Amino acid sequence: MKRNVIILGAVAAAFWGGWTAGFGDSKTTDNGRAKMDLGAFSISLAVKDLAKSTEFYKKLGFEVAGGEATQNWQILRNGEKVIGLFQGMFEQNILTFNPGWSQQATNLEEFTDVRDLQRVLKERGVVLTTAADESSSGPASLTMLDPDGNPILVDQHR
Repeated sequence: MKRNVIILGAVAAAFWGGWTAGFGDSKTTDNGRAKMDLGAFSISLAVKDLAKSTEFYKKLGFEVAGGEATQNWQILRNGEKVIGLFQGMFEQNILTFNPGWSQQATNLEEFTDVRDLQRVLKERGVVLTTAADESSSGPASLTMLDPDGNPILVDQHR
């Protein structure tokens, strides 16, 4: 799984992004809780046949935006929607968020660091399956499972 997180991180760094985030007064909900701005959303799909899956999603209007078919992965875009197709790299589909990047894969000046997101998630009782080193800075990631066992990756690239 760690190898796959690294691969997904590299892919996401090239093609995915996140929206501006922060935990100041202007970034709270009506009930006073910090908003969880996790970054741009994409889905990483575990596929059985990369070529068949790529052709299927092209029929839905997606275009190949990157990846290496020879390495069994492709990134597809349809407007701001992003799908990663990965053959033989992991067993389940993964919901992916990337703090610090725009949906067009550009750096954002302001965003919430993954370690700050991690602290809020822990305060809210979310159990993490992997955690970022809170004493570090820069690139880091965390993972968790939703109540139905769906993996979620929050992957920061800078």
